[in-house]
Parts: sequence; C-alpha cells; structure tokens
Amino acid sequence: MIKSMTGYGKAVLDITGRKLTIEIKTLNSKQLDLNLKIPGYFRDKEWEVRGLLTQRFERGKIDFYIGTEVTGEMLSYSINRSLAKKYHEELKTLARELMETSTEELLSIVLKMPDVMQTSRDELSDHDWISISGAIDDAMSQTDSFRINEGKVLEEDMTNRVNSILQLLQAIEPYEKKRIIDLRERLLRDFSKYTGDFNGSAPDQNRFEQELIYYLEKLDITEEKVRLLKHCHYFLETMKETASQGKKLGFVTQEMGREINTIGSKANDAEMQKIVVQMKDELEKIKEQLGNIL
Repeated sequence: MIKSMTGYGKAVLDITGRKLTIEIKTLNSKQLDLNLKIPGYFRDKEWEVRGLLTQRFERGKIDFYIGTEVTGEMLSYSINRSLAKKYHEELKTLARELMETSTEELLSIVLKMPDVMQTSRDELSDHDWISISGAIDDAMSQTDSFRINEGKVLEEDMTNRVNSILQLLQAIEPYEKKRIIDLRERLLRDFSKYTGDFNGSAPDQNRFEQELIYYLEKLDITEEKVRLLKHCHYFLETMKETASQGKKLGFVTQEMGREINTIGSKANDAEMQKIVVQMKDELEKIKEQLGNIL
C-alpha cells in the first residue's frame, strides 16, 4: 500500500466553554519535521502531542495547529488597575498639554488600551485532555486517510509507468535481432573492403566468426533485460506491501536506472537508443512521484 506524504485533517471540539480547532497539514520531507502552534496553556502537553504525532506519522513535514476561541460561558474579565491608572494619568497630562478641557471620554479610552482588560483562563482538566486527545486522534485519522487516498493515485500512476517500461523493453527485441544481422553484414563488408583483395585471399571464415562472436558478446544485453524485468516486477510487488515503502522503492529505481543505462550504452542502434530514452523518461517521472511517498 502506497501512502502519500501530503495530507490534511481537522477536528473541532467544544469543551468547558472553549471551542478548539485542531488542524494537521503534512507535506513531503526526507525526515520527520514537526512544527507545533498551540496555545500557551497547552505547553505542558506539548511533548505528549509530539509523541502522538511521531507515533502516527513516520516521515514528512507535519504542521500541527490548535486554535482556541473562548465562548460566552467562559468570559471572565478583570481590570489591570495599576496599568489603567497609568494610562489615565498619561492621557490627562497629554490633555493639559494640548489644552483640552474635556476629559469625559478618558475612561472609555483607557479601557480600550492594550492589556487593561484581562481574560481569565482556567487550566486544562484531565477530563478535558482526554477529550482533546480524542479530537487529535480524529484529526490524525483524517490525515492518514487523506494520505492513503493520495497514495492510491500515485500508485496507479507509477504502475502505469512501470508497465510502460516493460512494454518498451519488449519493443527493443525486434531491433536487437536486426542489430546483430546489420552488424554482421557491416563488419563483413568493411573487412572485405580493406582485406578482401589483399594478395587475392579471402578472409578466414572461422576466424571472422570468432571475432564477430567476441564483439557481439560485448554488446549483448540479455542479462540487463532479465535484471530490469525482475526489478520492475519487484517494484510492483513492493507497492502492494502492507506498509508504505517509499525508501525501498527508491533503491529499486536506482537498480532499474542502472540496467537501463547499460542497455543504452550497449545499444549501438539509433532505434534502440530512442526506446531507451523513453524508458529513462518514464523512470524519472517515477522518481519524482517517489519524492511524495512515505
């Protein structure tokens, strides 16, 4: 089963007069990269949250956010009297300097100044944390489902591309056989051109065949074709494993690329080279997709 590293999950929870919004966004990354944005009164739970995320998500850039909104039931205000008095004195002094006689609105202005009105916040209870943990688990489950669905799309795309490589591998065969015939004729023609009339003697056929076989062995791609075929089937099998195997698939593509490159270097035929280029193109697109796979 393939999992994408791209995911999103959201859960909303009402507890003790607070409305909490929990959001998780994940993107691709070589390592697990956690980024938490949580309210101050959650700080003592930060490591527990990190533990939950680390346990569920193996890799990827994880953005975890908890937004909180205090409802009317929890609103409890207090006035920072010392700060309010300081603001009031400063405003009165400013009014005198500006020769403003009316100071009736000073109190309403003071109450709107920063940090004058304070909202009291209660600590999280154990019961609240149990509910919040459940909501976090729900958001993680949604994110995991998102990753699985995205992974199905990636799996289908990569399966099609691996099958395309297999088809291209079969398409090489006719050109491979023709290449041997053409190579034999060209060598014989060139050999005759340069040595055929030498002292009226013809080339030794047995020696020529030995040299031809030696030369063709260097260009033989049978082993590379067999290995590439096995690597492609192994890639398809690995995608069906229970756990997502992004790194393992990356290693398999390296082996696939090695065999394709060797086939290209041994091709010695324009049409075979064109097919090899198409195989490389499909493999590069597979590698790009693997960058998004867990």
